[in-house]
Amino acid sequence: MLKELDTRIEELESKLEEMHPETEAQRLEYRQTMQNLQELKQEYRPRTAADKVYLARHSMRPNINDYIDALFTDFFECRGDRLCKDDGSIVGGVALFHGMPVTVIGHKKGRTLPENLACNFGMPGPEGYRKALRLMKQAEKFGRPIITFIDTPGAYPGKEAEERGQAEAIARNLAEMSSLTVPIVSIVTGEGSSGGALALGVADAVLMLEHAIYAVLSPEGFASILWKDSSRWAEAAQQMKLTAQDLLELGLIDGIIPEPTGGAHNNPQALFEQVDAQLYSRLKALCKMRTSALTAARYQKFRNMGNFMQEEQL
Repeated sequence: MLKELDTRIEELESKLEEMHPETEAQRLEYRQTMQNLQELKQEYRPRTAADKVYLARHSMRPNINDYIDALFTDFFECRGDRLCKDDGSIVGGVALFHGMPVTVIGHKKGRTLPENLACNFGMPGPEGYRKALRLMKQAEKFGRPIITFIDTPGAYPGKEAEERGQAEAIARNLAEMSSLTVPIVSIVTGEGSSGGALALGVADAVLMLEHAIYAVLSPEGFASILWKDSSRWAEAAQQMKLTAQDLLELGLIDGIIPEPTGGAHNNPQALFEQVDAQLYSRLKALCKMRTSALTAARYQKFRNMGNFMQEEQL
């Protein structure tokens, strides 16, 4: 698995930093270590759904702040849900995208423990979803397209979140997003789990990064429910059809954005160029649609999911 490769790569990189080849034998060892490192990096590509899960959760994967800095200009962050408080696990505001005013909303994950504590490990409470909906309704009022970035292990399941209306906040987002009159593009950039992800994902175009995942719950949760054994999460990941490739084949997403070799964290700039091109193309097409056609197509898109034809019994 990629996790083991990561560990071996880090060990070789640390070893190279400590080496100071002076003799011929030391230089030979240095060259051999360098060759081993290059060979490992060439092997660093996902082969299983479990590898995709690992990459989707990688701590160095670009987060919402990275996308905002790379893709947008003049970003003005808006805080608070006007009812309770601000939720640090969702970032949103107004920005310019290729000169076009847009509303940007996304889940926020940290890279260090203090950062993750500040944003609750990317798990929003009801305040986060109400903030997101407030910004979406504001975007509708002023005719701004909406761009959402999805990366969450799920909505926060704590008692206090339920007391403040977690389920209602998610359900309202689903209902309201289905009828918004402005274009919506959603991108699953990492881990998209449960209603916590879907609450930002009712969009005209739903895209996924090549190594992102999108599912009703985590593989660990799936394994715990089905087999009472969370250690079988890798097996669960394979059966859940949660990769971008699986979901595109099933018709549940509209496109896949390629990632650099080894994952988004290996070359963020190359990834941003791909995301920028896809976003521009999708928004350009959606902005040409009439409002009535836009909302009708979005509604029908999600209503059709899960429909199937039952074979006639002989």
